[in-house]
Amino acid sequence: MNKLSSGKRTQIITALVEGNSIASTCRMTGAAKLTVLSLLAEVGTACSAFQDRWLRNLDCKRVQVDEIWSFVYSKAKNVPASFRGTFGYGDVWTFTALCADTKLLITWRLAPRSQDIAAEFLSDLASRLNGRIQLTTDGHPMYPFAVDLSFGPDAVDFAVLVKVYNEPVKEERRKYSPSRFIGTTVTKVYGEPDDEHISTSYVERSNLTWRMSNRRMTRLTNAFSKKLANHAHHLAINFMHYNFVRVHRTLRTTPAVAAGVAENPWKMSDLLDLGMWLETEEAA
Repeated sequence: MNKLSSGKRTQIITALVEGNSIASTCRMTGAAKLTVLSLLAEVGTACSAFQDRWLRNLDCKRVQVDEIWSFVYSKAKNVPASFRGTFGYGDVWTFTALCADTKLLITWRLAPRSQDIAAEFLSDLASRLNGRIQLTTDGHPMYPFAVDLSFGPDAVDFAVLVKVYNEPVKEERRKYSPSRFIGTTVTKVYGEPDDEHISTSYVERSNLTWRMSNRRMTRLTNAFSKKLANHAHHLAINFMHYNFVRVHRTLRTTPAVAAGVAENPWKMSDLLDLGMWLETEEAA
Protein backbone atom coordinates (compact mmCIF):
# COMPACT_ATOMS: atom_id res chain seq x y z
CA MET A 1 0.00 0.00 0.00
CA ASN A 2 2.80 2.43 0.88
CA LYS A 3 4.33 1.88 -2.56
CA LEU A 4 1.31 3.36 -4.33
CA SER A 5 1.97 6.82 -5.71
CA SER A 6 -0.51 9.60 -5.01
CA GLY A 7 -1.44 9.57 -8.69
CA LYS A 8 -2.25 5.85 -8.60
CA ARG A 9 -4.27 6.22 -5.40
CA THR A 10 -6.25 9.04 -6.98
CA GLN A 11 -6.80 6.97 -10.11
CA ILE A 12 -8.16 4.03 -8.10
CA ILE A 13 -10.56 6.01 -5.92
CA THR A 14 -11.75 8.07 -8.89
CA ALA A 15 -12.59 4.89 -10.76
CA LEU A 16 -14.57 3.58 -7.79
CA VAL A 17 -16.64 6.74 -7.29
CA GLU A 18 -17.43 6.88 -11.00
CA GLY A 19 -19.28 3.58 -10.79
CA ASN A 20 -16.62 1.01 -11.64
CA SER A 21 -16.43 -2.36 -9.94
CA ILE A 22 -13.36 -3.65 -8.11
CA ALA A 23 -12.51 -5.92 -11.04
CA SER A 24 -12.80 -3.18 -13.66
CA THR A 25 -10.81 -0.79 -11.46
CA CYS A 26 -8.02 -3.37 -11.28
CA ARG A 27 -8.03 -3.73 -15.06
CA MET A 28 -8.02 0.04 -15.63
CA THR A 29 -5.30 0.90 -13.12
CA GLY A 30 -3.17 -2.23 -13.14
CA ALA A 31 -3.48 -2.50 -9.34
CA ALA A 32 -3.95 -5.84 -7.60
CA LYS A 33 -7.35 -6.65 -6.11
CA LEU A 34 -6.04 -6.76 -2.54
CA THR A 35 -4.36 -3.40 -3.07
CA VAL A 36 -7.63 -1.83 -4.23
CA LEU A 37 -9.54 -3.37 -1.31
CA SER A 38 -6.93 -2.17 1.19
CA LEU A 39 -7.12 1.36 -0.19
CA LEU A 40 -10.92 1.16 -0.12
CA ALA A 41 -10.84 0.26 3.58
CA GLU A 42 -8.26 2.92 4.44
CA VAL A 43 -10.02 5.78 2.65
CA GLY A 44 -13.51 4.60 3.59
CA THR A 45 -12.66 4.53 7.30
CA ALA A 46 -11.25 8.06 7.13
CA CYS A 47 -14.21 9.41 5.15
CA SER A 48 -16.71 7.94 7.60
CA ALA A 49 -14.90 9.33 10.63
CA PHE A 50 -14.44 12.78 9.10
CA GLN A 51 -18.08 13.23 8.13
CA ASP A 52 -19.30 11.95 11.48
CA ARG A 53 -17.10 14.57 13.14
CA TRP A 54 -17.72 17.57 10.85
CA LEU A 55 -21.31 17.29 9.68
CA ARG A 56 -22.75 18.84 12.84
CA ASN A 57 -24.31 22.14 13.98
CA LEU A 58 -25.99 22.43 10.58
CA ASP A 59 -28.53 25.15 9.81
CA CYS A 60 -30.70 23.02 7.54
CA LYS A 61 -34.38 23.94 7.40
CA ARG A 62 -35.94 21.31 5.12
CA VAL A 63 -34.83 17.69 5.35
CA GLN A 64 -35.95 14.66 3.36
CA VAL A 65 -35.38 11.09 4.57
CA ASP A 66 -35.46 7.82 2.67
CA GLU A 67 -33.91 4.37 2.68
CA ILE A 68 -32.36 2.55 -0.26
CA TRP A 69 -32.18 -1.23 -0.65
CA SER A 70 -29.19 -3.32 -1.64
CA PHE A 71 -27.84 -6.72 -0.73
CA VAL A 72 -24.59 -8.23 0.51
CA TYR A 73 -23.18 -11.75 0.00
CA SER A 74 -26.28 -12.94 -1.88
CA LYS A 75 -29.94 -12.21 -2.43
CA ALA A 76 -31.98 -12.98 0.69
CA LYS A 77 -33.56 -16.09 -0.83
CA ASN A 78 -30.10 -17.57 -1.51
CA VAL A 79 -28.53 -16.94 1.91
CA PRO A 80 -27.35 -20.22 3.49
CA ALA A 81 -29.37 -21.39 6.49
CA SER A 82 -26.41 -20.84 8.81
CA PHE A 83 -26.34 -17.10 7.96
CA ARG A 84 -30.05 -16.34 7.78
CA GLY A 85 -31.08 -13.57 10.15
CA THR A 86 -27.49 -12.28 10.37
CA PHE A 87 -27.10 -8.71 9.24
CA GLY A 88 -24.64 -8.50 6.37
CA TYR A 89 -26.09 -11.48 4.56
CA GLY A 90 -28.95 -10.72 2.21
CA ASP A 91 -30.95 -7.48 2.33
CA VAL A 92 -29.30 -4.35 3.72
CA TRP A 93 -30.72 -0.83 3.83
CA THR A 94 -29.00 2.55 3.76
CA PHE A 95 -30.96 5.28 5.53
CA THR A 96 -30.15 8.74 4.17
CA ALA A 97 -31.10 12.28 5.21
CA LEU A 98 -30.72 15.06 2.64
CA CYS A 99 -30.97 18.82 3.05
CA ALA A 100 -33.39 20.00 0.37
CA ASP A 101 -31.78 23.44 0.08
CA THR A 102 -28.05 22.65 0.00
CA LYS A 103 -28.37 19.01 -1.19
CA LEU A 104 -26.00 18.03 1.64
CA LEU A 105 -26.18 14.40 2.68
CA ILE A 106 -26.37 15.08 6.41
CA THR A 107 -26.08 11.55 7.74
CA TRP A 108 -26.65 7.93 6.79
CA ARG A 109 -26.97 4.54 8.45
CA LEU A 110 -26.31 1.10 6.97
CA ALA A 111 -28.58 -1.24 8.91
CA PRO A 112 -31.67 -3.46 8.83
CA ARG A 113 -34.92 -1.63 8.15
CA SER A 114 -36.79 -1.52 11.45
CA GLN A 115 -38.51 0.94 13.74
CA ASP A 116 -35.69 0.83 16.30
CA ILE A 117 -33.08 1.58 13.65
CA ALA A 118 -35.22 4.39 12.23
CA ALA A 119 -35.46 5.95 15.70
CA GLU A 120 -31.68 5.72 16.19
CA PHE A 121 -31.07 7.19 12.74
CA LEU A 122 -33.44 10.12 13.28
CA SER A 123 -31.97 10.77 16.73
CA ASP A 124 -28.55 11.05 15.11
CA LEU A 125 -30.05 13.40 12.51
CA ALA A 126 -31.62 15.59 15.21
CA SER A 127 -28.29 15.84 17.05
CA ARG A 128 -26.63 17.34 13.96
CA LEU A 129 -29.13 20.16 13.36
CA ASN A 130 -29.64 23.63 14.76
CA GLY A 131 -33.21 24.75 15.24
CA ARG A 132 -36.53 23.51 13.98
CA ILE A 133 -36.82 21.74 10.62
CA GLN A 134 -39.50 20.58 8.24
CA LEU A 135 -39.12 16.83 7.74
CA THR A 136 -40.65 14.70 4.99
CA THR A 137 -40.54 10.91 4.77
CA ASP A 138 -42.28 8.27 2.72
CA GLY A 139 -45.21 6.27 4.06
CA HIS A 140 -43.32 3.52 5.84
CA PRO A 141 -45.07 2.96 9.21
CA MET A 142 -41.78 3.03 11.17
CA TYR A 143 -41.29 6.78 10.71
CA PRO A 144 -44.04 8.54 12.74
CA PHE A 145 -43.13 6.78 15.99
CA ALA A 146 -39.41 7.20 15.27
CA VAL A 147 -39.89 10.96 14.69
CA ASP A 148 -41.83 11.19 17.96
CA LEU A 149 -38.97 9.53 19.86
CA SER A 150 -36.14 11.47 18.22
CA PHE A 151 -37.51 14.99 17.69
CA GLY A 152 -40.68 15.12 19.74
CA PRO A 153 -44.06 16.26 18.38
CA ASP A 154 -43.47 19.91 19.34
CA ALA A 155 -40.00 20.32 17.82
CA VAL A 156 -40.51 19.43 14.17
CA ASP A 157 -42.87 20.09 11.25
CA PHE A 158 -43.33 16.57 9.98
CA ALA A 159 -45.27 15.29 6.97
CA VAL A 160 -45.58 11.91 5.26
CA LEU A 161 -45.80 11.75 1.47
CA VAL A 162 -46.95 8.59 -0.27
CA LYS A 163 -46.67 8.21 -4.03
CA VAL A 164 -49.52 6.31 -5.68
CA TYR A 165 -49.00 4.08 -8.71
CA ASN A 166 -51.53 2.20 -10.76
CA GLU A 167 -51.22 -1.52 -11.35
CA PRO A 168 -51.00 -2.19 -15.10
CA VAL A 169 -53.29 -4.78 -16.58
CA LYS A 170 -51.71 -8.14 -17.29
CA GLU A 171 -51.30 -7.53 -21.02
CA GLU A 172 -49.44 -4.25 -20.42
CA ARG A 173 -46.92 -5.57 -17.93
CA ARG A 174 -43.29 -5.55 -18.96
CA LYS A 175 -40.52 -7.06 -16.90
CA TYR A 176 -38.51 -4.40 -15.01
CA SER A 177 -40.85 -1.59 -16.11
CA PRO A 178 -42.21 0.61 -13.29
CA SER A 179 -45.90 1.18 -12.72
CA ARG A 180 -47.38 4.50 -13.83
CA PHE A 181 -47.32 7.32 -11.28
CA ILE A 182 -50.81 8.74 -10.76
CA GLY A 183 -50.56 11.00 -7.72
CA THR A 184 -49.59 11.51 -4.08
CA THR A 185 -51.25 11.51 -0.70
CA VAL A 186 -49.96 13.81 2.04
CA THR A 187 -50.44 13.44 5.78
CA LYS A 188 -49.35 16.20 8.14
CA VAL A 189 -48.31 14.42 11.31
CA TYR A 190 -46.72 17.08 13.56
CA GLY A 191 -46.47 20.85 13.50
CA GLU A 192 -47.33 22.99 10.49
CA PRO A 193 -45.31 21.76 7.49
CA ASP A 194 -45.40 24.05 4.45
CA ASP A 195 -47.42 22.38 1.68
CA GLU A 196 -45.07 23.73 -0.98
CA HIS A 197 -42.10 21.93 0.53
CA ILE A 198 -43.62 18.57 1.41
CA SER A 199 -41.55 16.43 -0.92
CA THR A 200 -39.15 13.49 -1.09
CA SER A 201 -38.04 14.22 -4.66
CA TYR A 202 -34.50 15.31 -3.81
CA VAL A 203 -33.67 12.37 -1.58
CA GLU A 204 -35.20 9.95 -4.07
CA ARG A 205 -33.14 11.53 -6.85
CA SER A 206 -30.05 11.06 -4.71
CA ASN A 207 -30.80 7.32 -4.70
CA LEU A 208 -30.13 7.35 -8.43
CA THR A 209 -26.81 9.10 -7.79
CA TRP A 210 -25.74 6.33 -5.38
CA ARG A 211 -26.76 3.59 -7.79
CA MET A 212 -24.95 5.25 -10.70
CA SER A 213 -21.77 6.14 -8.82
CA ASN A 214 -21.40 2.96 -6.76
CA ARG A 215 -21.28 -0.30 -8.69
CA ARG A 216 -22.25 -2.24 -5.56
CA MET A 217 -25.62 -0.46 -5.58
CA THR A 218 -26.44 -1.12 -9.24
CA ARG A 219 -29.42 -3.40 -9.81
CA LEU A 220 -29.22 -6.56 -11.94
CA THR A 221 -25.45 -6.91 -11.80
CA ASN A 222 -22.89 -9.38 -10.48
CA ALA A 223 -20.82 -6.53 -8.98
CA PHE A 224 -22.63 -6.69 -5.63
CA SER A 225 -20.80 -6.52 -2.29
CA LYS A 226 -19.51 -9.79 -0.93
CA LYS A 227 -18.65 -8.33 2.49
CA LEU A 228 -20.56 -5.80 4.58
CA ALA A 229 -17.41 -3.90 5.62
CA ASN A 230 -16.41 -3.22 2.01
CA HIS A 231 -19.99 -2.13 1.26
CA ALA A 232 -19.83 0.40 4.12
CA HIS A 233 -16.40 1.70 3.08
CA HIS A 234 -17.51 2.25 -0.49
CA LEU A 235 -20.64 4.12 0.61
CA ALA A 236 -18.60 6.39 2.90
CA ILE A 237 -16.26 7.31 0.05
CA ASN A 238 -19.16 7.96 -2.33
CA PHE A 239 -20.91 10.18 0.21
CA MET A 240 -17.70 12.09 0.96
CA HIS A 241 -17.04 12.62 -2.74
CA TYR A 242 -20.63 13.78 -3.27
CA ASN A 243 -20.60 16.20 -0.32
CA PHE A 244 -17.13 17.71 -0.68
CA VAL A 245 -15.63 17.03 -4.13
CA ARG A 246 -18.31 16.69 -6.80
CA VAL A 247 -19.74 20.03 -7.94
CA HIS A 248 -23.52 19.94 -7.99
CA ARG A 249 -24.87 21.04 -11.35
CA THR A 250 -27.66 23.23 -9.94
CA LEU A 251 -25.72 24.67 -7.00
CA ARG A 252 -22.56 25.22 -9.09
CA THR A 253 -20.57 24.25 -6.02
CA THR A 254 -20.46 21.30 -3.66
CA PRO A 255 -23.17 20.66 -1.06
CA ALA A 256 -20.58 21.09 1.71
CA VAL A 257 -19.76 24.60 0.49
CA ALA A 258 -23.45 25.45 0.11
CA ALA A 259 -24.06 24.29 3.68
CA GLY A 260 -21.13 26.28 5.06
CA VAL A 261 -19.18 23.17 6.08
CA ALA A 262 -16.32 23.83 3.62
CA GLU A 263 -14.94 27.05 2.16
CA ASN A 264 -14.14 25.65 -1.29
CA PRO A 265 -14.75 22.45 -3.25
CA TRP A 266 -12.22 19.78 -2.43
CA LYS A 267 -9.91 18.00 -4.82
CA MET A 268 -9.67 14.22 -4.87
CA SER A 269 -6.19 14.54 -3.35
CA ASP A 270 -7.75 16.32 -0.35
CA LEU A 271 -10.06 13.36 0.18
CA LEU A 272 -7.14 10.94 0.02
CA ASP A 273 -5.23 12.99 2.61
CA LEU A 274 -7.94 12.25 5.19
CA GLY A 275 -5.95 9.20 6.24
CA MET A 276 -3.33 11.50 7.78
CA TRP A 277 -6.07 13.51 9.49
CA LEU A 278 -7.49 10.32 11.02
CA GLU A 279 -4.05 9.25 12.27
CA THR A 280 -3.64 12.65 13.95
CA GLU A 281 -7.09 12.39 15.54
CA GLU A 282 -6.44 8.90 16.87
CA ALA A 283 -3.03 9.93 18.23
CA ALA A 284 -4.62 12.84 20.09
